[in-house]
Amino acid sequence: MDDPRKTATLLLRDIQAGDREASEQLVNLVYEDLRHLAVKMMREERRDHTLDPTSVVHEAYLRLVNQDRTTWRDRVHFFAVAAEMMRRVLVDHARTRGRLKRGGDRVRVTFSEAGLEAVEPVAEIDVLALDQSLERLAALNQRQADVVKLRYFAGLTNEEVASVLGVHRSTIADDWSVARAWLSADMDDAR
Repeated sequence: MDDPRKTATLLLRDIQAGDREASEQLVNLVYEDLRHLAVKMMREERRDHTLDPTSVVHEAYLRLVNQDRTTWRDRVHFFAVAAEMMRRVLVDHARTRGRLKRGGDRVRVTFSEAGLEAVEPVAEIDVLALDQSLERLAALNQRQADVVKLRYFAGLTNEEVASVLGVHRSTIADDWSVARAWLSADMDDAR
């Protein structure tokens, strides 16, 4: 099995069948990709952040392996879920720090990093504010919220997102465009 994509998909199926060795093989196969994704997510984190990319990957992987109700379709699906788990790790961490410091020291990313171009340039956005805005968007249009999560947090292309969500690529492009505009306006209103 030379193709890592096919290998990962087969290993995911073996894991679902109860093969414990497949889980270890999968970690070895996808670890560097997961770590690269975590590094990308944490690029704009404050320097004294108590989590590092390795910790984010490990925490997310622990959450992933406890997904006994997930039916893994393929490698892209796995990375989409992994990115969501990493996002949750960062948001949970930010919430904990925010509670500890009464709202201070929240995790921040740049607006452009989030792929959310504002009408007026904004230097940073709060990960918790983005999470709350995504929750409001999900209440209106779950698929658009999923597209943002998969495009931004998982770094998937429109084609990969379309595969994960089971819709046409042009639908994803439309959803991405509308969701970015909606989030930009919503986050501006929330300030």
